[in-house]
Amino acid sequence: MIIVMKPNAKKESIQNIIEIIEGKGLTAHISNGKEVTIIGVVGDKSKLQDQNLEIADDVDKIVPVTESYKLANKKFHPEPSVIKVGNTSIGGDEFIIMSGPCAVESREQLLETARAIKKAGAQILRGGAYKPRTSPYAFQGLEEEGLKFMKEAREETGLAVVCEVTSLAAIEAAVKYVDMLQIGARNMQNFYLLKEAGKTGLPVLLKRGLSATIDEWLNASEYIIAEGNPNVVLCERGIRTFETATRNTLDISAVPVIKEKSHLPIIVDPSHATGVRKYVKPLAKCAVAVGADGLMIEAHPNPAIALSDGPQSLTFPQLNELCSELRPLAELMGKKF
Repeated sequence: MIIVMKPNAKKESIQNIIEIIEGKGLTAHISNGKEVTIIGVVGDKSKLQDQNLEIADDVDKIVPVTESYKLANKKFHPEPSVIKVGNTSIGGDEFIIMSGPCAVESREQLLETARAIKKAGAQILRGGAYKPRTSPYAFQGLEEEGLKFMKEAREETGLAVVCEVTSLAAIEAAVKYVDMLQIGARNMQNFYLLKEAGKTGLPVLLKRGLSATIDEWLNASEYIIAEGNPNVVLCERGIRTFETATRNTLDISAVPVIKEKSHLPIIVDPSHATGVRKYVKPLAKCAVAVGADGLMIEAHPNPAIALSDGPQSLTFPQLNELCSELRPLAELMGKKF
């Protein structure tokens, strides 16, 4: 349930409600909006039945929350969240491009990529140091050595860096080098991993699971936020359907649905959604048009020899061209890019 306070409610009235909630062993989450304060109640709301909160001083109304996710719910937090990552922010008035190779292959490859994506207009460097692959014989990543290259790229270019983590050991290593952790599609419901990522306090990019519903996705984000870490960004990367023309089916409708249900920012990854380089550009434009806060685009110095996901990776000239075409679209949607 949420308790909506009247406009200009007195601090004493707000504090009184908080004390009642916490006195019953429940948790109160405060959202201070431009006009009103909203107090979200997490826990067994039946414990408050004898409190008559609806007639307490400065209480406007009480609204039930039927969804199982609370902290990610827009009812709890009507204002859109803006998540700071390094020197940039996701969810505000800036359109964000995350770009880089699927896998960090070498120091030279990553530094060359970092310089190129920054020139194109990207603000965040993505790279995989830990690679969960379908085949156990495929390239699995450079692990901590790759993280060190990412830190060096950040120091040279000023780009924020994000890397996927696949285990507690990976988290413990990554927090020393990166600005943002990524939970991949295969681990979206690895609840232990979600909790451990939440405990770091670092921003977390949460990709949608292969066959996850939107409610399951938002409940996964709840695990991170419940650890005291509200810094979650969602990433739509396609879901598995009967269609085989593309690697996955990009659920572009997920963007407006998330905007309606949640305050969390959402970006789109058309590279993993399609698995086909020539489809990345049109779907990237669709993502801008439906209100996404940013994009994740794979780019590589030479996709033909990439150790992972070469067929969906853009060359640097292709990334430059795409960013140039996205700028006027982002501006039409009220975003700076």
